[in-house]
Amino acid sequence: MVVLIILVVLLAAFVAAFVYRLTVLRRGGTAAILRVTPAPGGSGWRHGVVRYGESSLVFFKLSSLRPGPDSRLSRQGIEVGSRRGPVGNEYDIMTDEIVILEISDGDDTYEIALDRGALTAFLSWVESRPSGRSMRGRPA
Repeated sequence: MVVLIILVVLLAAFVAAFVYRLTVLRRGGTAAILRVTPAPGGSGWRHGVVRYGESSLVFFKLSSLRPGPDSRLSRQGIEVGSRRGPVGNEYDIMTDEIVILEISDGDDTYEIALDRGALTAFLSWVESRPSGRSMRGRPA
């Protein structure tokens, strides 16, 4: 009987975590596919939702039960690198409409796959960030 109670409590906790994560994802954001680089070939891509804040971009993986974001990139630290289209087996999860950007935040490097509308929004968000000079003296 004790084992059954423990299993029911664990199942309830798992369901609660799943419902919470689903609620977080349904609050809105932009669909994106992200991977940490370097990654071999077309592996490492994770579907999710990105949200833009005043000082950071957060990424929530669809297949995670983590209560908070899975990745966080500082708006001031983001550097946009090259852009490309999908290649090879990336077409299994992407279409020709997708653009892949190489981005970095400090020592961390990523690739983010966005459709053209989301790409425009992302680049506008990055380019409209306040300069580092205007951020001096502001509390973090």
